Amino acid sequence: MKISFDLDEVLFVDPKTFETEPPLRFPLNRLFIERLRKGTVDLIHELQKQGFEVWVYTSSFRADVYIKTLFRHYGVKFDGIINGYRHRDEVQKDRKEVMPQKMPGFYRISLHVDDEDAIIANGRTYGFKVLRVCEPDEHWAEKVIAEANRIRKLEQDAEDKRGK
Repeated sequence: MKISFDLDEVLFVDPKTFETEPPLRFPLNRLFIERLRKGTVDLIHELQKQGFEVWVYTSSFRADVYIKTLFRHYGVKFDGIINGYRHRDEVQKDRKEVMPQKMPGFYRISLHVDDEDAIIANGRTYGFKVLRVCEPDEHWAEKVIAEANRIRKLEQDAEDKRGK
């Protein structure tokens, strides 16, 4: 099962408002100015340990090599990255109608974690599951794990029914 995370205001947060992971050491902290929400590294490792694929799905146009490199310095390796360029090229393509800025179902992502109300609304409209994470919350990681396991069980139960 795939889980994706938005970056801005979900994994990348303002250290004036949120507790954060320790900053990277100089000079990396000058190259990678984003600060990770506290618990991000342990959460991603735990999800992967539990057998989930963990992806980034951001509408930003940060290069995937930038995202990979930043997280590699924290010991995190994502299973996939979808940025604004990839979404534009693979989801929007040459469609005349404007597609939503994120379509996790297109990539067979079972749960997307985001902060934006528009993404939550699009989840209801287009049939993908979204967990809203935005405010500072010391239990955010536990909530993500619980929701991921809930959805995995739902998917397994649905698969079992189809197999009968």
